[in-house]
Amino acid sequence: MVEDTEIQNDNEEKICDAKDEEIAALKENLIRATADFENIKKRLEREKSEAVKFANESFARDLLPVIDALEIASNLQSGDDEIANKIKDGINLTIEQFKKSFEKYGIKEISTDTEFNPEVHNAINYIETDEVESGKIAAVYQKGYLYNDRVLRPSMVVIAK
Repeated sequence: MVEDTEIQNDNEEKICDAKDEEIAALKENLIRATADFENIKKRLEREKSEAVKFANESFARDLLPVIDALEIASNLQSGDDEIANKIKDGINLTIEQFKKSFEKYGIKEISTDTEFNPEVHNAINYIETDEVESGKIAAVYQKGYLYNDRVLRPSMVVIAK
């Protein structure tokens, strides 16, 4: 009888140990699942934030040729023609409104009064000149823009040798 009780106690102890191990494994799985869930939640929040931040990128890119055309029109010589000068003034006002709206939505013109930076400038040609220091931008073919500090369109530039 005492032996039966000892055997029964041993069996119960083994069952308890097995259950304790199972509980520990389940707790560990729960901790991992919770950590995975939190990581996924944070990643999705980051992705959502990025999507919202750059939601207007393609729209902004589509507007760049419009401002390019306006700037070209603004730079045309109008001579002494009063009507042409008024049209040119209107174009300049429109360009300024575009630029203010761009700034409001995180679109900035890329600076070209610096050294060439391949991350934001695209070199289309090199020229030898004494007017500009070697490695600096000598001329701008097309303005570039940043959208929330990401390149929307690189500046097309000519580099001095």
